[in-house]
Amino acid sequence: SMSDVSDIPKRGNLNYVYLVGGVGLFVLLIACINFMNLATARSAGRAKEVGLRKSMGSSRSKLALQFLAESFIYVFIALVIALFAFYFLLPSFNLLSGKVLSFNTLLKAEVITSIAVVYILVSLISGSYPAFYLTAFKPIEVLRGNLRSGIKTKGLRASLVVFQFTVSIALIICTLIVFDQIDFLINKDIGLDNKNVLVIENTSRLGSNQDAFYDAINSHSGVVKASYIDYYFPYQYNATSLRAAGTTRDLLFIYYKTDYNHKDVLKLQMKEGRFFSPDYPSDSMACIVNEAAVKELGWTDPLSERFEINGPETEYINVVGVVKDFNFESSKWKAKPLVIGLLKKSNHLLVRYNPKSYENPQEVVASMGNTWKQFAPNEPYEYAFLDQSFAQVYEEDRQLGKVFTVMSAIAIFVACLGLLGLAAFTAEQRTREIGIRKVMGASVMSVNLLLSKEFMLLVGISFVIASTVAWFAMYSWLGGFVYRVEPSLLTFIVAGLLAALVAWLTIGYHFNKASRSNPADTLRYD
Repeated sequence: SMSDVSDIPKRGNLNYVYLVGGVGLFVLLIACINFMNLATARSAGRAKEVGLRKSMGSSRSKLALQFLAESFIYVFIALVIALFAFYFLLPSFNLLSGKVLSFNTLLKAEVITSIAVVYILVSLISGSYPAFYLTAFKPIEVLRGNLRSGIKTKGLRASLVVFQFTVSIALIICTLIVFDQIDFLINKDIGLDNKNVLVIENTSRLGSNQDAFYDAINSHSGVVKASYIDYYFPYQYNATSLRAAGTTRDLLFIYYKTDYNHKDVLKLQMKEGRFFSPDYPSDSMACIVNEAAVKELGWTDPLSERFEINGPETEYINVVGVVKDFNFESSKWKAKPLVIGLLKKSNHLLVRYNPKSYENPQEVVASMGNTWKQFAPNEPYEYAFLDQSFAQVYEEDRQLGKVFTVMSAIAIFVACLGLLGLAAFTAEQRTREIGIRKVMGASVMSVNLLLSKEFMLLVGISFVIASTVAWFAMYSWLGGFVYRVEPSLLTFIVAGLLAALVAWLTIGYHFNKASRSNPADTLRYD
């Protein structure tokens, strides 16, 4: 029952969809928060307008509606821009995520409905707070100029900034850990060495020249050893049910056949016994098992065991060696029970070459290709590098890493836009205070630090929350792997410092400008 995994249509991983969708929602939330933050920050300026209109007899609900209407218009403009962006960025997204989405997807009824729901929700979330907050002012107070604004909103704004940076820092941490884990899997010692191995595919096309081709390849000066195998790592396998002699139960094993050189080509390690050898003619009725198979069968002395095959007469296959477990699929999973049989020629040739003998991998390909042309001039020469085939197994995880990176960048960018606005507002609000401090002899540096301190504290709080959230999220994601990295403290520190640096650069510009201003100008207005 050969099952070729590469023929199965590629089904997307649902967790992947939830994950990316969730991150997208967070980015959208950050944008809503910016809108609320900046709208309330501008409230001091709008308060006079509200006070005037209220004293002219405008009702609160009318004013609230006006603010909500503004929000709906802004979000509508954003939606139109987003649709254009979607149209132009879709090819790049497809390339990044390995999906094939088309613009027409948007025209489905459920998609249009979803977009409409999101539009209304975003407009309401963004517009509601400013609408209700600003219209609550008492006109007389406002016009008299003793607006006690800023006290209540400061706490709210602070918590919203914390939320934004928590999301951003958590995303940076997750991105770093995802890449770390994938890198670890690709470079992990999986019990076999897949570097510097060329796979020549469909060697059965050589027909009667299979043996001659084998000898020719093995005698290349740059070739260490080559070996035939009847299935292609790490995609296909043949599962077969075998019965250990003296038992009544058939068990399922991964089963493949190969030749004498196989152990040396893949650098497999024996735990006990030996690998197939031309010195033992009886090896045609022998097999090698891996540690997982020994464990599955509960054997204590595997080399005295054998499998029985019931045909017209019972045949026995002796176990001559136990190979240490190696991952012939991917290091996402533990090695499955495996039985290896002997066979002289087969459909794929694994060629271990010496990288020092060739300028580059393409030279290896060309050199083996010339030999192929001698023995099968009219047949297509197909090949692959074994390490690349193994890396393919992690393609989806790698794409997840890429999508995460882009999302993190967007989240941080949007959060910084919000910070930029708040910094401008803070600097403007405290212009007079800055002027007085400078007259009293404060330096640019000290004024700058004073203004930044508050924001840096918020980023610090975000870091603590984000680290906790990201640690739990990544712990459950890493739980899906048998072999996994331990998230390092350094990853968290790097993410925190990165966010702090970006925040500081964002707000530093405004505060620097404010603290360098001439006190004479700032104080003249009063």
